[in-house]
Amino acid sequence: MGDNRTMSRTGSSAARERADAAGGSALYEELLEKNRRYLWNPFTQMKEFLDDEPLIVARAEGVRLYDVRGNEYLDGNSSLWLNVHGHNRRELNDAIVAQVDRVAHSTLLGASNVPAIELAARLVELAPASLGKVFFSDAGAAAVEIALKMAFAYWRRLGRPEKRRFVAMRNAYHGDTIGAVSVGGIDLFHAEFGPLLFEAERVSYPYPYRFEGSPEECAEACLAELGEVLSRQAEELACLVVEPLVQAAGGMIMMPPGFLAQAARLARDHDVLLLADEVATGFGRTGRMFACEHEDVQPDLMTVGKGLTGGYLPVAATLASDRIYDVFWGDHHELKTFFHGHSYTGNQLGCAVALASLDLFERDDLVRRVAERSAFLAELLAPIGELEHVGEVRQRGVMVGIELVRDRATKDPFDSSLATGRRVCARARELGLVTRPLGDVVTFMPPLATDERDLESMTAILQRAIDDGTR
Repeated sequence: MGDNRTMSRTGSSAARERADAAGGSALYEELLEKNRRYLWNPFTQMKEFLDDEPLIVARAEGVRLYDVRGNEYLDGNSSLWLNVHGHNRRELNDAIVAQVDRVAHSTLLGASNVPAIELAARLVELAPASLGKVFFSDAGAAAVEIALKMAFAYWRRLGRPEKRRFVAMRNAYHGDTIGAVSVGGIDLFHAEFGPLLFEAERVSYPYPYRFEGSPEECAEACLAELGEVLSRQAEELACLVVEPLVQAAGGMIMMPPGFLAQAARLARDHDVLLLADEVATGFGRTGRMFACEHEDVQPDLMTVGKGLTGGYLPVAATLASDRIYDVFWGDHHELKTFFHGHSYTGNQLGCAVALASLDLFERDDLVRRVAERSAFLAELLAPIGELEHVGEVRQRGVMVGIELVRDRATKDPFDSSLATGRRVCARARELGLVTRPLGDVVTFMPPLATDERDLESMTAILQRAIDDGTR
């Protein structure tokens, strides 16, 4: 009887699994059809997306995503570089629940609220010493837009309206609003919108792998180019905009050591403000809380987002120096007010979960752990760097870009029509890892809390996917 009951239970369990799978497949088809009829996904060619059985996420736990059919995937890009502590963290969930029982949102326009004040104070404590004030928004692009307007208005309030132009880096990405696109530099994303944009002065971001010379020579050439522009146009330039240490969406391109500090010095020497866009690099990604810390750079403006709330809610911020803030200080009749705002600026739910996320940074000593784990990750990435079609593996902390090439010796790229990066990432998903390509650069940016065992699993899948997808 015991054996029969066991067999019966086993058979019932298998039947339930088949029923669940069938139900999941039916739900998938229903949702896919609704996606086809109603939803326009960002940065997505919808025809290809809908033809390729896209991932539809139902839930997540730790560093794993689960689709509506019950399939499990390792989250290799932190859900677009957002997630910090893993998904479904009890401490973050509890912070939102506790706050929603008080108040979900009230305006910050002409009023204030407790979590926004507390979060602003925490950010100023953590940020470079030059930054003393926090202006909240809801996305990294909005934070950049705010910083650009602050820089522009700053010089006008000082009686120097001629300083109205911006210096931006080629191949940069700062978001998709008009101002952010104007200081961006990825033609694939931005060229179409040229007639809508304001002009910015362009200089080269150092890209040692594609430079004929050493990394030091690459840095020197780019600094000379920047210096020449600043010397020639300083009287017209309001601000230098830079992604510190890592040009993320541009292909995970890493600055040579010392470049950031020298660029900051040049801006300061020419009385040009420095805007450090830390939306991608902030909150531990590079092994420091902010990338500027690696070279003790003190920006006039800094933008943060993505990891600010641990990947839970859309909150971003623009941090400004007191020097900038003070020129907007005055009586009503002086019209010095900074006329900018968003409906959800300083949203209590977002600020509350951001505070809980910063508590976890402290409790788990997470930044130190990232610095240590990055060395372990480098060891795991070493075999990938030896693959036939890998030109370079670039890493800073847990930010990784793997550049795929047709020929390692000549660095010749694959024909773009082959979509090699896309094929590799599709193969990685088949093997259980979700990540995204930037052209033929495969990005890898796991949640900061990913343990060594999961890093081993993730990089093993990456290695096989690259080997399979480049044949």
